[in-house]
Formats: sequence, structure tokens, C-alpha cells
Amino acid sequence: MWPGLVGKGDEEGQEPPISLERMLDLSAAAEVDGRKFDGIDYFLFLPHTNPEASDDELKVIADLIESKGFDVGSLVAPVWPGTVGDSAMGDDEATGKFLDAVKMACRIAGVFNDHGVRKRGVIRIDSAEFGVEKWREDKAANTAKIAKTFREAAQIAEGHGERLAAEGEICWAGMHSWKDMLDLLEEVGMPETLGFQADLAHTYLYTLGYNAPEHALLQEGYSEEEFYAAYETMTDKLRPWTIDFHVAQNDGQVHGAGSHDKTGKHCPADDPNGKLDIVKCSGYWLKDATSRGIEHICWDGCMFPNATLENPDTWNVILKAMIDVSDAHGWS
Repeated sequence: MWPGLVGKGDEEGQEPPISLERMLDLSAAAEVDGRKFDGIDYFLFLPHTNPEASDDELKVIADLIESKGFDVGSLVAPVWPGTVGDSAMGDDEATGKFLDAVKMACRIAGVFNDHGVRKRGVIRIDSAEFGVEKWREDKAANTAKIAKTFREAAQIAEGHGERLAAEGEICWAGMHSWKDMLDLLEEVGMPETLGFQADLAHTYLYTLGYNAPEHALLQEGYSEEEFYAAYETMTDKLRPWTIDFHVAQNDGQVHGAGSHDKTGKHCPADDPNGKLDIVKCSGYWLKDATSRGIEHICWDGCMFPNATLENPDTWNVILKAMIDVSDAHGWS
């Protein structure tokens, strides 16, 4: 549901958010050869959801989602400055806000679980530290700080029977390259409770070393053989930690918005400039997926223009890509 919110707003150059109910209706309308979306992944913030909503208010939302024929899967905790949280490598006040956001997400997850609309999925987080320059001032100490916050967050999640997945995206400090992401996961050292969320679009940029040239696995002009060798290197390192997965496409571009450092750009699944064979690349991440507790896959189209999201073809193309991934890699 978050493509209806992320990058949306009332500032100059922004488009208005798309309501939760409209996003549900757009999802429900998609159909490919008689198959439809089974559920939604869900960002726990306004205007879709007030993270401080009462249990009764959350049950109304759960009823709405269920009425559209959907389960709820993974949830996105509102860990960023400007929502509930703040930087995971900030001072005590900032990290306290980060942990409060995780507590809120776990409470909401519990309401949805008890309702019955949610039967699977994780809670997504990241370091909520925009850009990597501040992190670079003291890499070891700042990674240790993020790891400490993540461990405390994982302990909260564990107490609620939940798992956390840290999304690898090149704008988040300490998570901006495949190697730094791996180092952070290993320093947290709680693989049963805190793992990795792999997004095809974002992890493609990991191979190119955006924001971390020292960790690039590919150079511009790479061959297909070089690409898959590099892709296997990356996925072999991060796949054992991967507990949530996003189908997506990337055209190789990056962009920045506000205080964000350059970050990944999702593009439509059938974009002629897309760099990925979605089905083949998904297989590298989904090998032995069920052994890591992955029970569903999701798509991500953050920063899609509203006109793209309002186009039914967008949803059908995405659904077709996900069905192809599912069929190719043994999902029912």
C-alpha cells in the first residue's frame, strides 16, 4: 500500500496521497488468467493509518481490508523522522523514538493477528538515517550504534512474536551497500528475529556500488555473464538473512528527494529500460525461501506517479510478473 504514500504530500512538486481504500480497490481490480492478489503489505502511518489508533479503530481497518478479499502480510514500522521514529544512530532521544515506532508496529500487528486478517509477514525497518556522510565520520562506531538500536528493536519484536526485516536501500546509512548491510546484520547477530528484506530494484544498485564504490561488483558496460556472476556473489551473502522479498524493476537510475541521499528508482515491471530479468533474478533470492519463513512475496513501486498507479494496466502487469515468479520458483 505504501506506493500510495511514499513521496506523496502537499509540498511543491508532490502529488497528493492515494487513500488506503483506493489502493485496495486498485489492487482488487487486478486479474490475470483468473488469478488475483492475495493480500497487501502495509505502511503504518497517516493518512492510511494513525499508528496511535485504538484497537477498535484498527479492527475497522482490518474489516475493510478483509472485505476487499485480502489478508495483511508484512507491515512497515513508522521509524523515520517526521513520522513516529528517528535515527537509529542518533542520541538517546532519537533512538527512543525509533523503538517507540517498533512498539507501535508490534501492537498493531497483534491487533491484526488477533482479528485474523494477518497470518504471516514481518515488520520492516531501516536505520532511518538519511544519507551516508554522517555515518562515514566514524563507520565502526555508527554501525555499532545502529546495531545496538536494532538489537533492542528485535528484542521488542521477539516479545510480541514478530520478526523484523531491514530493507537494503542505498540511501540508509549503514545499509547502503551489500557489504555494509551484511556487516550490520552480523553485528546485530539475531538472525531468528532480525533479517533482511531484499528488493530487486534496490539490490540491483548494490551491485553497482552506488554510495559505496569500494563495494561495487560491476562496472558500467558489464556483460550478462559478469552480471550474473556478481549477482550470485551478492545473493549468496545476503540470501541466508533474507526473510522478506519485493518483486520490482530498476532502470539503473538513482534520484534524491529532500534530505534523502541518492536512492533507488522503481520503474514499471515492463519498462523497456528495465535492467533485470525479474523472474531469473527472483530465483537467486527465493532459493530455499520457505526454510527462512518466507510465506509471501510483495511488489514495490515507490515513487510511481499517481497516473501510473491509477492505470489498471500497471497492476495487471505487476500481477503477471509476480505470478511468473511464483510459478517459476515453486510457489502455490
